Amino acid sequence: MKTIPKITALAITLNEAASIESYIDSVSFADEIVIVDSYSSDKTVELAAAYKNVTVFQRTFDNFSAQKNFALSKASHDWIIFFDLDEIVTPALSEEIQTTIAANPKEVAFFVDRDFYFMNKRIKYSGMQNDSVIRVFQKKHGRYNDQLVHETLEVDGATATLRESLPHYTYKSFDAYTVKIHRYSELQGNMLYEKKKKPTYYHFIVRPWWRFVHQYFIKLGILDGKEGFILAYVSAFGVFKRYVNLWLLYRKLN
Repeated sequence: MKTIPKITALAITLNEAASIESYIDSVSFADEIVIVDSYSSDKTVELAAAYKNVTVFQRTFDNFSAQKNFALSKASHDWIIFFDLDEIVTPALSEEIQTTIAANPKEVAFFVDRDFYFMNKRIKYSGMQNDSVIRVFQKKHGRYNDQLVHETLEVDGATATLRESLPHYTYKSFDAYTVKIHRYSELQGNMLYEKKKKPTYYHFIVRPWWRFVHQYFIKLGILDGKEGFILAYVSAFGVFKRYVNLWLLYRKLN
């Protein structure tokens, strides 16, 4: 039987008391689990720290890339699994991860196809049906880029895609979805401000309208029922909010 190289499981958290224990249990095959928490106000840290193989660090959140790279710096082992807490690491996927790593692959990173769920309904259209992300990689070959939001892992080697898919329950309620949209739009506004982008009527009117049309009609969100409409509507509002935040930054800082 092949020996599986040691694995570090990483996660960043903020008020994830409802999910933290199921996440830890799902990645319990890892040799260590490192949690970087953004000073949660619920019992996230208390619940995570109760596990013997879990180490918790707390760090003030500035952006997703910085937070994830900090987590990477705390990993003791070269093979990393880095899932979000709204993703479900199924037994089949965990088995495939271990088997793949044990085979000493030439690839340094592996994509996983995600199945998108909104309000517990599988979304098959809306432009969200072809989502694939790197969740397994070698630490020495990967680093998150400097994007404040929608960060991606940059790797300097060959990649492949695992067979098993990853259920992604990104928004279990409308309120949870809008909270995340507001958070992302604020970070995106900051990114645009750093690039000296200035908002115009085009950004306030045309860009949100186009986001809705593109997601709901062109990407066939209409076939996802009322959930597809809600997703397109809130996504369009997120674009609008992004430029409102940018406008407010100019008013505040100039």
